[in-house]
Amino acid sequence: MASLAAARTAVAAARRLTRLAGTHCTTATRSPLRVQPSAFAPAAARHFSRTSWEEGDDVDLDSVAYGFMASQALFSALELNLFDKIAAGGEKGCQAQEIWEAVGIKAPRVTTLLTALTAVKCLRRSDDGYYTLSPNTARFMVSSSKHYYGDYLQYQIGRQFYHRMGALPDVMTTGKAPSYASWFSDPEVAKTYTQAQHNGSIATAKYLVKKKLQLGGITDMLDVGGGSGAFSYVFTEATPGLKSTVLELPEVCRTGESIKTQQSQDIQERVQFVELDATSPDWPVSDSNFDIVLMSYISGSVPEGVILPLYKNAFKALRPGGRLLVHDFMVDDSLAGPALGALWGLQHVTVNASGLGLCPAEIINRMSLAGFDGSKCETVEMIHGMTKLIVAHKS
Repeated sequence: MASLAAARTAVAAARRLTRLAGTHCTTATRSPLRVQPSAFAPAAARHFSRTSWEEGDDVDLDSVAYGFMASQALFSALELNLFDKIAAGGEKGCQAQEIWEAVGIKAPRVTTLLTALTAVKCLRRSDDGYYTLSPNTARFMVSSSKHYYGDYLQYQIGRQFYHRMGALPDVMTTGKAPSYASWFSDPEVAKTYTQAQHNGSIATAKYLVKKKLQLGGITDMLDVGGGSGAFSYVFTEATPGLKSTVLELPEVCRTGESIKTQQSQDIQERVQFVELDATSPDWPVSDSNFDIVLMSYISGSVPEGVILPLYKNAFKALRPGGRLLVHDFMVDDSLAGPALGALWGLQHVTVNASGLGLCPAEIINRMSLAGFDGSKCETVEMIHGMTKLIVAHKS
């Protein structure tokens, strides 16, 4: 998925949400780099300066409870193309009336949104009323930036996962939730998810190949639940002669095929999509035919009882000496965090009520049962605080 750093930015913004009573009238007079404490809050009761969920000895209840407001402020700004409009104002920035005109909404609610975005530090407001972007906003939320991942936040998190999380209390009570297969049977859902995921997955795959994994002289790769094919494009580009087969749901394959046309002719010829629900007991591939089987964000997206059969299928598909790569949101074996890995695991419950919250020990135990040597499995940190990579070897 991921750029997967997207989740970190969204939650970081939520953590910094200022208590509403302390922000609704103070923007015009405060320094753009400081948030005034609430005049209505008890002394020492409101502190929003934590830089991570892990800091402090106790929960910051207000930041947790009101964080959804900051999330929606960010998503609304992306829907309005607001950050691009302010960026176009240059170094000086834009005044509120100019922004009203730029987004085509001439109403005070736009200023209310600007105030919220300033309070959570997405924007800065000068004493003479000009709004500019914070460094992180300028780097990551402006579409012309090479580091942009606003599309991921807008389409996948804002339009899809945010609303699914609203169903979490009912899912926890009833155990009923749509599966990814049923969710992605809707062509528009599959298209939105896959396209939003693509750029983030490309970045994650490049980081994996550059920093964490030696591919060596491999020739055949199986990309299980490979979405747009992002990992396959990066792996094949990095490895001359490598061919990859992507197993995916039918509607996802259609979007993936469209994205594949944007790749070089050489990559297009070496990556193929095959329609399949990866949870099927029979994969349309030959035994002992692959050097690498990749499962990125699959283990946490299927029912718990399906994980072991998936790994058994991977074991069958691998040649002797081949590797199974499992990349996913995971917490540490202590089950105490990190927080973002835990929260992503909880998010998966809303579309996978029978799934398993992942940690390395749970993954490696099932790899061992599938035939891999658990003592030789490797655990690698990927996206700090969110994802890990487990590498298993077939003897």
